[in-house]
Amino acid sequence: MTPEAAGYLEKARRCLEYARVNLSVELGNDAGRNAYLAAFHAAQALIFESTGRIAKTHQGVQAEFSRLTRGDPAIPADLRRFLSQAYNLKAVADYEAGPDAEVPVDRAVLALAGAKQFVGWVEQRLSPSSGYAAS
Repeated sequence: MTPEAAGYLEKARRCLEYARVNLSVELGNDAGRNAYLAAFHAAQALIFESTGRIAKTHQGVQAEFSRLTRGDPAIPADLRRFLSQAYNLKAVADYEAGPDAEVPVDRAVLALAGAKQFVGWVEQRLSPSSGYAAS
């Protein structure tokens, strides 16, 4: 694995830990955002390992991850969708205003579980024993 991809995975793991801590004090917005960012950085690891480049926007990461995993039977469909669905939590936490502009704690709990699965899948995919070869 390249040092860049390893760095993205380390950042993803830190975001998972931040989300866990956020949930321990019921900060749904922060936990939801960090769950998304964990998946975002894990996707960046896969993208860099596969292409040697990074996507520069959230939409770019989502599109490139989708392109790279399209038709791949090794990734469950719910994990393929997770990145774009979890972006909604970041959008609510960062950009929305008003009484409905909060990520409910129970939704953040589900997002953290999904992010753990997403990061775990990328880690497994990029592990030396997986036989995955960069495109």
